Amino acid sequence: MRPLVGAALAAALLASHARADACACAPREGEPVVNADQTVVLVWDPATKTEHFIRRASFKAEAKDFGFLVPTPAEPALEESGDIAFDSLARLTAPEIKHEKMPWSPCAGCSRSKGESRAAAVAPEAVTVLQEKTVAGFDAKVLEASSASALVGWLKEHGYAYSPEIEAWAKPYVTQGWKITALRVAKPDANASVPSTVAAASLRLTFKTDRPLFPYREPDSAKSASKVEAYDRLLRIFFVSTERYDGSIAPGTPWDAPVAWSNVLPEADRDRLARELKLPAGSYPSTWRLTEYEHHWPYRNAPGDLYFAPAKDQSTLKRPPVIEYTQNGIGSGDLAVMGLALVPFVRRRKDPPGAGKSRPPAPRA
Repeated sequence: MRPLVGAALAAALLASHARADACACAPREGEPVVNADQTVVLVWDPATKTEHFIRRASFKAEAKDFGFLVPTPAEPALEESGDIAFDSLARLTAPEIKHEKMPWSPCAGCSRSKGESRAAAVAPEAVTVLQEKTVAGFDAKVLEASSASALVGWLKEHGYAYSPEIEAWAKPYVTQGWKITALRVAKPDANASVPSTVAAASLRLTFKTDRPLFPYREPDSAKSASKVEAYDRLLRIFFVSTERYDGSIAPGTPWDAPVAWSNVLPEADRDRLARELKLPAGSYPSTWRLTEYEHHWPYRNAPGDLYFAPAKDQSTLKRPPVIEYTQNGIGSGDLAVMGLALVPFVRRRKDPPGAGKSRPPAPRA
């Protein structure tokens, strides 16, 4: 019996998990770069008010190299994270495959459609470099700025973008005293045709915060997205905490991303994922409730960042099962057995009347 559908669909779902941080891309002037698909793991420990923000992102870019900025409410610790965990999470939340026989029909066989932290140094632009580190293939600098204009001046001096859009994006974060991590990534193939998609390695930012968050705001990227032919992107967030959480962009404004999967993880899965994510011992909750969100993230300005709070609905949720059909309702082995059983009946129907009966002896002369 030959599987017709289901395996390919399941493989596609796993593949869609594999690639996918809100941040501000900061390329050189005239070289558009935008976020493409994003997959993020957020591990939130409410007891210690600690968030692990683990990102694996890809970018659509015309630039040979570019930088991007990640805001956090406190100075983060920067470490490399494990890529393998993203595949493990995809397998955990993948739909169940159910095997069913396809109903009999005349068309039964048809297809269906490395660095160290350094002492703070005050730059002339009133920007303090809190850390400098090479991590996960990035040249990373954690910055504290006295103003958005000072930050833009520092970016200009160091070869990042310094557009009015970047300044407008940074202003709320700088005003609130947030830290800005500036990261620089280079294309692996300098001769690649442009525009192209650039994948970045996984990076973990660990910081203290009163409530778990995802920095959803980014500079206006609609024009840059159009230039590099980026029209759709998927934001996938794996959120881990002690219970199921909901997201909101502003007070009273729910986040419209659907929940694809939510359940408590067994201890064995928790321990394996913690190792794969390279989380320090004691930096995460003892009970893991995993909730996965899928969001088609538009290329437009967001009204605010994304914050999470315990959900009223704590029910479990799984993806609908994938049905894998066999070629027909009766297996080939069944057909062979039935065929053998019918042979005597068919033979009897073909024999002439009286076949098989004994004849009387011929009269003697």
